[in-house]
Amino acid sequence: MADNVYDAIVVGSGISGGIVAKELTERGLKTIMLERGMNIEHIKDYTSANRENWDYPHRGTRTQQMIKDYPVLKRDYPLNERNLDWWASDKDSPYTEIKRFDWFRGYHVGGRSLLWGRQSYRWSDLYFEENARDGVGVDWPVRYKDIEPWYDYVEKYVGVSGSKEGLPELPDSHFLPAMEMNCVEKDFVTRLKDHYKGARKAIIGRCAHATIPLNGRQCMYRDKCWFGCPFGGYFSTQSVTLPAAMKTGNLTLRPWSIVTKVLYDKDKKRATGVEVLDAETMKTYTYQAKVVFLNASTLNSAWILMNSATDIWPDGLGSSSGELGHNVMDHHLGVGAEGTVEGYEDKYYFGRRANGLYIPRYRNFFGDKRDYIRGFGYQGAGGREGWQREVAEYEIGAGLKEALVEPGVWRIGFGGFGETLPYHENKITLDKTRKDKWGLNVLAFDCELKENELKMRKDMLNDAIEMLESAGVKNVKGGDGDPYLGRGIHEMGTARMGKDPKTSVLNKWNQVWDAPNVFVTDGAFMASAACQNPSLTYMAFSARAADHAVSELKKGNL
Repeated sequence: MADNVYDAIVVGSGISGGIVAKELTERGLKTIMLERGMNIEHIKDYTSANRENWDYPHRGTRTQQMIKDYPVLKRDYPLNERNLDWWASDKDSPYTEIKRFDWFRGYHVGGRSLLWGRQSYRWSDLYFEENARDGVGVDWPVRYKDIEPWYDYVEKYVGVSGSKEGLPELPDSHFLPAMEMNCVEKDFVTRLKDHYKGARKAIIGRCAHATIPLNGRQCMYRDKCWFGCPFGGYFSTQSVTLPAAMKTGNLTLRPWSIVTKVLYDKDKKRATGVEVLDAETMKTYTYQAKVVFLNASTLNSAWILMNSATDIWPDGLGSSSGELGHNVMDHHLGVGAEGTVEGYEDKYYFGRRANGLYIPRYRNFFGDKRDYIRGFGYQGAGGREGWQREVAEYEIGAGLKEALVEPGVWRIGFGGFGETLPYHENKITLDKTRKDKWGLNVLAFDCELKENELKMRKDMLNDAIEMLESAGVKNVKGGDGDPYLGRGIHEMGTARMGKDPKTSVLNKWNQVWDAPNVFVTDGAFMASAACQNPSLTYMAFSARAADHAVSELKKGNL
């Protein structure tokens, strides 16, 4: 086999790309994984994993220079001193905001699998059927029965901890033992269930953590996950899928490789490979393969398609439906409430649990009807304030130190995760007047929340306050932050799947209608967003698509 010829190409090494690479290589395909950023080696390159805030010049926070250099990243928590190199540079990789969109990216091997929140929830048909029921977007070409075996498959491999609840809106998984709630959370859960007669409930979060030994991995309850876990406690490309793919001898990993386009043969109506710009040398290379998987992220996979086969389709490969780049979705955040809990001053908890509580969606389900469609869930937690809290009576000196020896008050709070509808007018396009560090056209964002989401946010705020107060929480305060997309870091849409090539970019197997040997299995394929974290669904569809690709290759259909 020539150096640039493979059976398969995987573009991107994050959560979905890692699953695809593992599945293809274990099925015997010689595969190259192309990652646009630097390599990060498991354990060796987790330079912040065993350091504390006080080990850094600015206690791990942000400096004025960082705020100046990262005008987008500064908008939320990602800007920090400890793992700044793991976030894409605003200067090197700019984008155009026709309307504000907070794009937080990780350009490195492992992508955001090193940085994700690890919350892992299934969809039920209550979600897969909503587009058709509401007449929104396009109907999903699959249902829960199609994806259920693939949820089973990836959960057993990934390791998802959680509790069996028997909820129709949130199907149970193959769970590892659940993480334990603290005393305040247990009390809140009981009071919430009693007050709402079971119509609203809080459960322990379902998270991709090995709470018991799993193939050499185990969570140590350090809560330093986004610095890389030397113990492989949470699921990431580095700790799970990349070692498995490498073990087969069938994987080649090439970092610093910006895929600029898919190469397309218009006579065969098939992709022949990809073109790559070496991010370090600026040299251009081509790689050939029988099948190409785009897992560069929702927005970058669309960018690659927009730059591909433009001699045939001016707007790019997959644009024949007019939907490429459209229907951008994210979960809208920044709404919630918190308060103090009295009566537990003699109680504390053990460890640093890397998880919290989850309140599943209840609006517009089971007979509830609002003046908007879809709904939201909440994520939050209870805990005692620690040594970093403010003590009003003391600003400096021995009194402050003495006060901080004891834990502070108990607090509990929740933030909402609201569903955004797949609006055709919420879109990304190529800005051909602006280029990045490598001379490549950047994306322009024209996306916003609309009336449905703004109505939803009123309930997200009021319900959070109401639930806390009903559980006896004191001094409850609510807040509604900036209503901008991107902050959920759950970008979806841009190359949705569907039943008809006239209204969708992909078929039910994640294949581009116009090039069936090109698969897109990151968040770009999503036809709707639901309100729960989407990564587990990406992984299930990725494993399913990889299995289908191998089957079709064997049949000679690709």
